[in-house]
Amino acid sequence: MKNNKWNRIVLKVGSALIAPERKGCSSRYLLHIAKFILQCRDMGIQVILVSSGSVAAGAHFFNNIENPSLAIKKAMAAAGQNEMMAAWDRFFDFPSAQILLTHGDLRDRERYDSIRETLFALLDAGILPVVNENDVVTTDALKVGDNDNLSAMVAAAADADSLIICSDIDGLYNKNPHTHDDAVLIKEVDAIDQDIYAMAGGAHSSVGTGGMKTKIEAAEKAISHGVSTYIINGFNEHSFEELISGNNPGTYFKPYQRPMKDDLHWMTHTAKAQGELIIEADSNSPFDENSEQFTSNEIVEVRGDFSVGDTILVSSDDGTHLAKAESKYSSCLLNFITTHDNDEDNDFQHHTGPVISDKNIAYLNQDEEEGQPV
Repeated sequence: MKNNKWNRIVLKVGSALIAPERKGCSSRYLLHIAKFILQCRDMGIQVILVSSGSVAAGAHFFNNIENPSLAIKKAMAAAGQNEMMAAWDRFFDFPSAQILLTHGDLRDRERYDSIRETLFALLDAGILPVVNENDVVTTDALKVGDNDNLSAMVAAAADADSLIICSDIDGLYNKNPHTHDDAVLIKEVDAIDQDIYAMAGGAHSSVGTGGMKTKIEAAEKAISHGVSTYIINGFNEHSFEELISGNNPGTYFKPYQRPMKDDLHWMTHTAKAQGELIIEADSNSPFDENSEQFTSNEIVEVRGDFSVGDTILVSSDDGTHLAKAESKYSSCLLNFITTHDNDEDNDFQHHTGPVISDKNIAYLNQDEEEGQPV
């Protein structure tokens, strides 16, 4: 847990720290965060900053509209992004680089690899990458939705040692500390289960979009890749002083002892299923590393629209999710095959090979000891 083992960290800073009053960027809380970044770099630790705040920073240009439309929010993001980058730049005497992403970029394997290469090139050149979701162009189908989960995806892509997520409280409590005086801070989490999610509750900040639940989701993504994760109070300068000293100022999430491999992690936590195949629950499960891949004959139902190479979910008809995988056929073709399965003159389905690629499969029913989600 000591930070002298860090080579590369991802630091996630939320909107409430950037523009606490939605009147443009403020240095009120950013000074001690910038100091922490400088100290890390002086110690030879590479830093990637995932910074929210473009919408909050640009809100004051639009007469403080209480319930802005989606188009206005996108315009706020466009206007606020420059102001947010300028706010960070004024603290540093080294260059920074803006990286705007959508989930569509991350879930496409070719673009994901390109993002990795860009991050590594920037870090090697001593440039601070500043990552944010591209709110101006993103849609419901393409957005991550919160920068907590985005920061975990970036941490995995960048092979970071640690992810530090700033919150408005000291970390994860056993109950909401805003409403319960007897709430107890959970200093260390060995494994994330439903009990941990039950403690997370809902969002509290009126400025940011991510509550504690999204931070737990992000922690789960990160630790499965072997990334140590902290949730700390970003409003408290002492939090960063403790981190620099090698101490835990908030909640520390232990990483998997046997992290998931890069391709498997990407398939499980970053790639988004574009459709779903349903197979019979009582059939022999094809989702065993020692068994052959299933063919179209075993498909009960095809759901959604997807193309060759898209990520799909494979489930049994009792509702059990079995795997995420890369489809070798389009939904249109699989629908045609399964619809005509009983036609005497149609034997095309008998000549189709495995429906999913055996190279990109994330099994969803294996033990956590194997580096898999349960």
